[in-house]
Amino acid sequence: MDVRGAVAVVTGASSGIGAATALRLHEAGARLVLHGRDGDRLDALAERTGGVAVRADFAEPGAVEAAAEEIAARAGRVDVLVNNAGMGYAGPVSGMSGVDVRRLLSVNLAAPVELTRALLPALLDRPRSVVVFVTSIAGRAGVAGESVYSATKAGVDVFAESLRLELAGTGVRVGVVVPGVVDTEFFARRGRPYQRRSPRPVPADKVAAAVLAAITAERAEQYVPRWLRLPIAVRGTVPAVYRALSARFGGSAEFPESFRHWKR
Repeated sequence: MDVRGAVAVVTGASSGIGAATALRLHEAGARLVLHGRDGDRLDALAERTGGVAVRADFAEPGAVEAAAEEIAARAGRVDVLVNNAGMGYAGPVSGMSGVDVRRLLSVNLAAPVELTRALLPALLDRPRSVVVFVTSIAGRAGVAGESVYSATKAGVDVFAESLRLELAGTGVRVGVVVPGVVDTEFFARRGRPYQRRSPRPVPADKVAAAVLAAITAERAEQYVPRWLRLPIAVRGTVPAVYRALSARFGGSAEFPESFRHWKR
């Protein structure tokens, strides 16, 4: 898909992967509609890119529906939807409050489902359009201390795959970008900075490049970095081996990294 002149909606655009994706799309010639919670950052990015800023906290009741209405009214049409907005939580599930759980479910899972549903008529109205979901390796491998977060990302994965099948034969293409550890403010915001030795965080722009490729080349699935495919392939073909190795590493984020060294 050629994004020059296309109207692209990017959620979670005020920082991290979303901001990097917005800049990539701007450089490629897209017209941007930028969603985020941080009004100052969002306005600065909108000014830099000539985009439209839509401020909303997707954890609040009715926020997604209101944002969808504002997007439709201000954009006129939608050619690309990048569902990137998300939040994390670090700690055992037993220590989570009900508010913590509901907020993760609302922002990470319900919001992309609801926003996609609301904007789908506009996407179907275009001769060619793309929906991209930014998920996480945690949604495919599982990570101890991030069980609810992992579950929300797994839910988005399955929704994207189901939607791809549902939209077969239409002009809408669906892509998924699966990042590992990314160098953003995500970890500080979740309440626990990233302090593991490996895997090393990749730059947000590397994930943004994968998002752009998912749009322009209409790729169904991409891992960032690419070697993350290996542990997931092992999980699918020999799950007993995968679980034994995962238990050895305590289900930590260092577990997938061990496969990269093993591959060598």
